[in-house]
Amino acid sequence: MAFKSITLGFLLTAATLPVTAFADDTLRKDIAADYNANLESLFTHFHQNPELSFLESKTATRLASEIKAFGYDVTEGVGGTGIVAVMKNGAGPTVMIRADMDGLPVKEDSGLSYASTALQIDRDGVEKPVMHACGHDVHITSLVGAARQMAARKDRWSGTLVLIGQPAEELISGARAMLEDGLYTRFPKPDYALGFHVSAGIPSGRVEVAQGIAMSSSDSVDIIVKGVGAHGASPHKGIDPVLVASQIVVSLQSVVSRSIAPLEPGVITVGSIHGGNKHNIISDEVKMQLTVRSDSPKIRKQLLDGIDRVVEGVAISLDVPEELMPEVIRSKTQTTPPTINDRATAERVISVFEEKLPNGTLFSQPRQGMGAEDFSYFITPETGVKGVYFWVGGTPEKDVEDAPSHHSPFFKVEPEPSITLGTEATVLAALDLLQKK
Repeated sequence: MAFKSITLGFLLTAATLPVTAFADDTLRKDIAADYNANLESLFTHFHQNPELSFLESKTATRLASEIKAFGYDVTEGVGGTGIVAVMKNGAGPTVMIRADMDGLPVKEDSGLSYASTALQIDRDGVEKPVMHACGHDVHITSLVGAARQMAARKDRWSGTLVLIGQPAEELISGARAMLEDGLYTRFPKPDYALGFHVSAGIPSGRVEVAQGIAMSSSDSVDIIVKGVGAHGASPHKGIDPVLVASQIVVSLQSVVSRSIAPLEPGVITVGSIHGGNKHNIISDEVKMQLTVRSDSPKIRKQLLDGIDRVVEGVAISLDVPEELMPEVIRSKTQTTPPTINDRATAERVISVFEEKLPNGTLFSQPRQGMGAEDFSYFITPETGVKGVYFWVGGTPEKDVEDAPSHHSPFFKVEPEPSITLGTEATVLAALDLLQKK
């Protein structure tokens, strides 16, 4: 457990430095030194040892041990494998910083010298390859970096800092699991919540902050289309669920193109369709899996209600009897509302970044898709928590156009600029929100 002594030694050294050493212009140097001494090897460890959603036990143990060394009160096992670290530092607001921990069931083919070769038995009992194909290893490494810098700068802020290592973001289930396990009742409830995601589609050294919608909603929907089996040469003797399912797939696109306003974003994608097992047999069932994306609760409801309407309408039009009507199942776990930044807080964070980060660091581009995040559960209007979720670039500018996408076996980011800038931006935002009056 040599890493404990390294981090403790760094903290003790930092704690003995004079207050003037913690001027803003030294933060970047301190993070760079920390990267060379600690964070680089820690990132390599996390990248080579990814774990699947809700199975991040070793990752959580290492993360908890690192952060505990800086004087935080750390609780493990929250919402399954989640960790919560608390540092109270006088009167003031409470700021939460979140990082997600899980990897993906992807066999890495990035060509990196430290590429993952990990295998893990998933919750379904099947052994799968595991890879950090979405940059969560960057997030948790930066969380450790931010934890160290905030602990070393306790004279600069006042209030309560809460750090969380969240499980199962890839299933958009971990945030809800932590909340259901008392995140906002067992621990100090935040006034503000911060989180970031590294992006292979943004140049290294750049930060992007949305002043409103940051990520879309996501809903997983299953459709079971029932039929009556028959010989393929005698289709009139049965009810063909493949035909019904095919009509449903085509008709679903009319929900987006004809049911919502043209300038409102929305996506219905049929990602999986399976039915039958032989050329000349009409099967009795087809199973479909959909993902549904939107940017507002209103459009989200329209899309989901539209799926119900289309499925029923197609079945009726093809003379499917009442007892064989298709079943539409909305997932109760793989679902999340849109992530919407609090505009005033986002403007405050942007102002800090403009002042403290190098010129040209702030980046802006049209959204490239409708990715989703369960960070949204921490900052829904019902919670009253003001959130800011931002992006940190991870690919050299010359390579951005051809960079492999997230969730690809070829996915990779530049660790040093991603981790150091992610850490610096997080610390700057937290220090501003927790600044002494």
